[in-house]
Amino acid sequence: MSGLIGKKIGMTSVFSAEGKNIPCTVIEAGPCVVTQIKTVEKDGYEAVQIAYDDKSEKHTSKSLSGHFAKAGTTPKRKVAEFRDFHEVNLGDTITVDSIADGEWVDVTGISKGKGYQGVVKRHGFAGVGGQTHGQHNRQRKPGSLGASSYPSRVFKGKRLPGQAGGTQVKVLNLKVLKVIPENNLILVKGSIPGAKGSYLLIEK
Repeated sequence: MSGLIGKKIGMTSVFSAEGKNIPCTVIEAGPCVVTQIKTVEKDGYEAVQIAYDDKSEKHTSKSLSGHFAKAGTTPKRKVAEFRDFHEVNLGDTITVDSIADGEWVDVTGISKGKGYQGVVKRHGFAGVGGQTHGQHNRQRKPGSLGASSYPSRVFKGKRLPGQAGGTQVKVLNLKVLKVIPENNLILVKGSIPGAKGSYLLIEK
């Protein structure tokens, strides 16, 4: 599956031919450089490694500088691998021209971190308004956790307070509304996980 690395710019909306106002996310995708081609003989699997977003030599380790130099490119911030990539060579540049208007893509990003949260915000519990057994007058508490002498423990996966957000999320089948090659931009229908400026993987 071929793809691109991009950066979330923000959200806007566009009008369709029928006059409908469609919300969309603006992504700056590429240009990406092919920095490594992995083979079954050498690496045990087939994949293509691409890199995106320039980085200064000063903040790049010697080993990474050498890795990028082999591909004939400057150091990059973000590196990703894609399986089943179309025929490419080391040092090739991949741009938004590989994506066309009306195509469907999958987009992966890191959702916004919300810190340590309770069950109402993290899992959508109703709080005291929807009280059940174990929930009395403590507004946003989770209530009773389960049985007593047996099993005498809390089962794994129990919905409890904890870190919310900051996890990898993949959104499938998003429609590409418009590609703007001169600015390396893609307009994708709907919302995409992540804050403005965060990195995204676009697969098709």
